[in-house]
Amino acid sequence: MRAGTSATPLIVGMAKALEIANSNRTIENERLEKLRDYMISEILEKVPYSFLNGSRINRLPNNLNVSFDYIEGESILLMLDLNGICVSTGSACSSGSLKSSYVLLSMGVDIERAHGSVRFTLGEKTTMEDIDYTVEKLIGIVAKLREMSPLFAEKGESVYV
Repeated sequence: MRAGTSATPLIVGMAKALEIANSNRTIENERLEKLRDYMISEILEKVPYSFLNGSRINRLPNNLNVSFDYIEGESILLMLDLNGICVSTGSACSSGSLKSSYVLLSMGVDIERAHGSVRFTLGEKTTMEDIDYTVEKLIGIVAKLREMSPLFAEKGESVYV
């Protein structure tokens, strides 16, 4: 530190700005948690053989990672992208890699299920309508991919459970 007079008005202004930002973040986190929890419920209820990776409660307010058995997450990603929906497979730190997420593997998710995982990230502009659109598209995409999946055919089940 250098000798001199501290800029008290600037310090007070910065403290107030941080206070406002923190209160806005709390409100936004609550909104995102509601959207995230709704999306989790919708996917798990409407897409057979889907599994939430990680805790349903102890997670960031804006993300969810879901595995879809018998299909590849990369295929889901490509088909969602064709519908204007951006998702990722694996973890953020391994984007661009076709390897299974080391995070999921270290959580005890088996390698086949990890390959079928997709990470959804919600943002400040995400709406309930966006979630409904995504789930609607996801239902059709998963069903279509499972129709082509030899792994799912081995189960001898209909795509539409």
